[in-house]
Amino acid sequence: MPSQLEELVSFLHSDQPAVRQIALDNLVGFSTGANAVIFKYDNYRALTDLKILTKDKSKVIVQQSTTILANLCDDVTMRKLIIKDVEFLQYLSWKICDLTNASADIMCILLSNLAKEDTITGLFSFVKNQDDDIPLDKNVFKSTKVMDCLMDCFVKGYDRKLNEYATYDYLAYFFADVSRFKMGREYFIQAQEYDDVVPISKLLVFTEKYDSKTRREGVAYTIKNSLFDSEKHESLLLNEEINILPYILLPIASAKDSEIDEEDLFNLPDELQLLPADKVRDPIPEIICVHLESILLLCTTKSGREYLRSKSVYPLVRELHKNIDHEDIGEVSHRIVNMLMRGEPENQVVEEVVEKSAEDGEMDEAEQEEDEESDDDEAIVEVL
Repeated sequence: MPSQLEELVSFLHSDQPAVRQIALDNLVGFSTGANAVIFKYDNYRALTDLKILTKDKSKVIVQQSTTILANLCDDVTMRKLIIKDVEFLQYLSWKICDLTNASADIMCILLSNLAKEDTITGLFSFVKNQDDDIPLDKNVFKSTKVMDCLMDCFVKGYDRKLNEYATYDYLAYFFADVSRFKMGREYFIQAQEYDDVVPISKLLVFTEKYDSKTRREGVAYTIKNSLFDSEKHESLLLNEEINILPYILLPIASAKDSEIDEEDLFNLPDELQLLPADKVRDPIPEIICVHLESILLLCTTKSGREYLRSKSVYPLVRELHKNIDHEDIGEVSHRIVNMLMRGEPENQVVEEVVEKSAEDGEMDEAEQEEDEESDDDEAIVEVL
């Protein structure tokens, strides 16, 4: 006999709208923790019902059903079942780009949660179907690829500038997760056909958006993950249209870093030479650590180390270490100093050492699983 809660789950496919609404009202609170097991009733029928309800005309029903699905992603089996439905994944990703969608932000959370699965890379092949009922504003979106459109939502739509109901902040976590995969990293560091711009360059400005931890953290991890392909470092550092280094350094810099001497000061990137008096470091130490790990990854190659030395990165890191009492910051800072201040080894390969240093302490459960198909993905950071 099913329990009362399991019976309540079965009401999600009732023919009566009022009954479905009552079921949702009561089930949202049971979609997290141990209680989520009730959604496995009747061979996970609830997942199918909830996906159908995300397409309902009622804003409340859409938000509640999407919230439940987002919460259920904590269960690996249910997450795999949700993302296995390619048609639903297509609907979800395109619906986020509907600028009239009042539930876009909770859908961004669901999408970012689904991105824990390797099959999320299928999203890169989604192209707009002209027969699709979901509207796409051609004045905003110039590409028919959903990944490009999601990027436009994030970049152009912050602070509700495209959709009065959405900030698209949680797409930052989605970007961070897809950048764990080689296909994702290649997307972020290569110019895209529709606008001939390298996507990572669009994200850099958000490393200092101090009113949104979600944006800053997701972007910081996306930058770090994009740096795991060391052969791309030279382009990312020297291409003036990308100019990645200042945006990694600015969050770790403060106007109170007074002990940088004049010569080192004027070797810093232009953006860091005349900081305003109120310039402060990122208030979240964990985000500062991510940027330090990005610097450590840039130390992978000799040319990268030489470039960082020429830009006075060491004095800046020294000031950070001196002024911030935080164990992880101190540890990564020490590694950077070791890489930049020691002499160049003649016959020693340092790449593996640097990459291992960058990933230490940042591995989570998903990363600890062996990936037999690609060694690249083992070292990439996943944002949970």
